[in-house]
Amino acid sequence: MKQRLLFAIHYLELGGAEMSLIGLLHALDYSRYDADLFVYSHQGELMRFVPKEVRLLPEIPAYACIERPMKEALMKGHFRVVCGRLKAKWQHHLKPKGTGTKQDASIFQYVMNGVEPWLPSLEHLGEYDLAVSFLAPHNIVLRKVRAKKKACWIHTDYSKISVNAALELPVWGGYDHIVSISPDVTREFLGVFPSLAPKMVEIRNILPADFVRSRAEELSAEEVGKEMPKKAGTINLLSVGRFTHAKNYDNVPAILKHVNLNVRANWYLIGYGGDEALIRQRISEAGMQGHVIILGKKENPYPYIKACDVYVQPSRYEGNAVTVREAQMLGKPVVVTRYPTAASQVKDGVDGIIVPQDNEGCARGIAQFLKSGEKIQLIVNYLRTHNYSNVGDIEKFYMIID
Repeated sequence: MKQRLLFAIHYLELGGAEMSLIGLLHALDYSRYDADLFVYSHQGELMRFVPKEVRLLPEIPAYACIERPMKEALMKGHFRVVCGRLKAKWQHHLKPKGTGTKQDASIFQYVMNGVEPWLPSLEHLGEYDLAVSFLAPHNIVLRKVRAKKKACWIHTDYSKISVNAALELPVWGGYDHIVSISPDVTREFLGVFPSLAPKMVEIRNILPADFVRSRAEELSAEEVGKEMPKKAGTINLLSVGRFTHAKNYDNVPAILKHVNLNVRANWYLIGYGGDEALIRQRISEAGMQGHVIILGKKENPYPYIKACDVYVQPSRYEGNAVTVREAQMLGKPVVVTRYPTAASQVKDGVDGIIVPQDNEGCARGIAQFLKSGEKIQLIVNYLRTHNYSNVGDIEKFYMIID
């Protein structure tokens, strides 16, 4: 008999973790396994790319309201879920505030702890051989699903966020396996939760190369050129990702202003999120209108990655940037800032370059790279002869199951 697997995730919006799950599902051997997918809220451009072999479970209204506006949740009758969220916000407000520079990410665990008691059980789905929670917080698979074994994923660099370790430890500790996407992510996670070391497994993000390359052909160069035109003597830089603090897009205008002292370049941003107003403000303050261009949310960013000259990841921190891997698959030279996990993804000078994180150092590194035509070509040649899908890591996943 085939073994039964369950995968759970909040939604399937465009994002690195979501794309990584799609890659894992495409790599799975369905002659050996039956897979169910529970998406709490059926939203996002990646919903249509769930493999046909996977059974997409029906949306459950209470779960769909976890991250929807509270007014909408109230109108749909989910009073207890809203009360849980309000209680979580109050608890988070009361907790002592840190004085460091790390981003406070503890609110997510407070919210999940607050709403979880009011969510219906999923035991009617039967017992699974393995249940996987793919995106934190991981309460739902731990407490609502029946399975012989359970695994959860880490996608975040814990050196750059602050969490309530006492609040999170019982959730992480309840799993049989904790999957990290890189050695650096593992190291930083264990710096916060050292007792969890025996549960750790490393599985790199699995990305289907054929999927990425075929989608890159869905728009012609002419279509892409209407939004990202090629201008003589001007280099097109591109970044793709949510407009959040982690991605550091608010500093792109200042960085590009320094770059343009040496090289003519435009920088295009594909994405969406809460930092968009801040990014637009910074564009105006730097006088970079017409040079930093926000293209907004794109269901298919791959034709734009294929068309750019250089892909840039200017992040403050990353777990393991999926878009960097996708750009490498498409043969694009990549530039990443020296966030703590950068070296685990880019071999500096071989398949991309790593530049300083401060604005002037970053700009200087980018400008030098853009002027080094021979180095760029060597990197492109290397990318064309190497496989960046990580599809072999599916065997590590099978080891967890078996």
